[in-house]
Amino acid sequence: MIQPGLEFVYEAEGALDAPIPIGQTVDGTRRIIPIHSGGRVEGPLIRGQLLGSASDWQLTRPDGVTVADAIYAIHTDDDVVIQIRNRGLRHGPPEVMARLAAGEEVDPAEYYFRTVPEFIAPNGRYEWMNRSIFICSGARYASGIKLWVWRVT
Repeated sequence: MIQPGLEFVYEAEGALDAPIPIGQTVDGTRRIIPIHSGGRVEGPLIRGQLLGSASDWQLTRPDGVTVADAIYAIHTDDDVVIQIRNRGLRHGPPEVMARLAAGEEVDPAEYYFRTVPEFIAPNGRYEWMNRSIFICSGARYASGIKLWVWRVT
């Protein structure tokens, strides 16, 4: 058996606009969460800012699990643009998720928020991002988000 390891890549922090409700659909409740530009990205392998004109298209399923599907980009400090599609799940005990929805500060250890970011980097310095699997843990705040990204080794 070969056990994979994790290599820390970066922490990202960004501001979010108010959700745009789509409403109840056949598979659950859908909404769009706009992502602001200018959020910081900082780590041992990459530094930069989040680009705007990005959104997280969320579905909250009947079982209470929120499925995230965000598309955004990083503009690195060395002037490279990297596209990201980040999909995953957020859920927890109903009382914790109600506090989170109400905008309360909730310890991220009280709920599950994990995603799998996929990177599309141009040839050059960051093309290694096209050749690995990544995982992410996250924290949701009233008007922002924090993400920690690791490369699976």
